[in-house]
Amino acid sequence: MLEAEGGRGRLVRGDNRRALAELSYDLTERVTLAYLDPPFLTGRAHEAIVKTGTRARDRPGPLKAREKKFAFDDRWSSRAEYLESIGQRLVLIKELLAPHGSVVVHVDPKTSHYVKVLGDEIFGEDCFASEIIWRYRRWPSKTPNFQRVHDVLLRWRKDAKTKPRFNVPYEPLAASTLATWGTNKQRAVFEKDGRRARSSTTEEATKGVPMGDVWEIGVIAPVSRERTGYPSQKPEALLERLILALSDEGEIVLDPYAGSGTTLAVAARLGRTFVGIDQSEVALGIATARLEAAGVRFSAARATSGPTNGAPKASIARSA
Repeated sequence: MLEAEGGRGRLVRGDNRRALAELSYDLTERVTLAYLDPPFLTGRAHEAIVKTGTRARDRPGPLKAREKKFAFDDRWSSRAEYLESIGQRLVLIKELLAPHGSVVVHVDPKTSHYVKVLGDEIFGEDCFASEIIWRYRRWPSKTPNFQRVHDVLLRWRKDAKTKPRFNVPYEPLAASTLATWGTNKQRAVFEKDGRRARSSTTEEATKGVPMGDVWEIGVIAPVSRERTGYPSQKPEALLERLILALSDEGEIVLDPYAGSGTTLAVAARLGRTFVGIDQSEVALGIATARLEAAGVRFSAARATSGPTNGAPKASIARSA
């Protein structure tokens, strides 16, 4: 395990099921946000495109070469095995969450309905908070069907009776609303029978419209400096919106499928404490370099504490 200097976070290499079990003994505070981006049941192995060569800092242009390296294996004997793996991790994460905490599971439409039922069984239907649709544009594929242009993010709260950590995000007003009412808040005027008659403006500036559950966020462009070459990398804008809404500064953000480290890099930038887990040496190499480039420094590795008897062997890992 690598510890970030200044208590900013930690990186754990190994099976995330074992690591999550050990974290219950090792964390001094509970987790406010756990974000899971597990395999998508694609039935194949995935490779990362790792950049090699050197170039002067801040000089644009391609690196000298790129090399393909094994990233993670997404082959399963059955859907049941896949769901059991996710369920085992969710059970452990539930114990790590603070009462005001949330867990978000990032999947695709092929499995989202199965994972929704699974999560309801573990957390309880009353703890289900939202289904977020992440819509994006991508190069169209040849298919006799509507193009698939979205992923699904499922959120559960730890405790339905505890006020969750939630910082309301806002989105801009519609052009028609701005043209009619400007940038100030509106006040509804009602008739005596309770029917809304009209609206009027106030002197207070509006923050916008409370964020809905359909998010338009672009995928990472092939030439973007943000791109790491890791096959399941997610855009920082997506994780930034989640982390800002569902955690406060200083609180713990956990990603047990750390991948290229998007969650960890964004959490560190926003003043959160990050915990990332991945068994892939390639993934953690990319994540570590990414964090160090952002100013996070790591001290010497140390072993985690807690019991390990009966813990499972390494399993499949992937993520942001």
